[in-house]
Amino acid sequence: MDKSNEIKRIRESTGLNRKEFCEHYNIPYRTVTEWERDGRRAPDYVIRLLDYYVRMNK
Repeated sequence: MDKSNEIKRIRESTGLNRKEFCEHYNIPYRTVTEWERDGRRAPDYVIRLLDYYVRMNK
């Protein structure tokens, strides 16, 4: 799966919009926006950690 789609999938699995997601997980809004729009690529380890953290918080 494309990294930008993976970040979006993780965020959408929380049920939060982008702003709420960023506030809840303390990630700058612009960073997540750039990741989702494929302007910047999130490192693989960040995606794995974020996915793990989201799953453990459910």
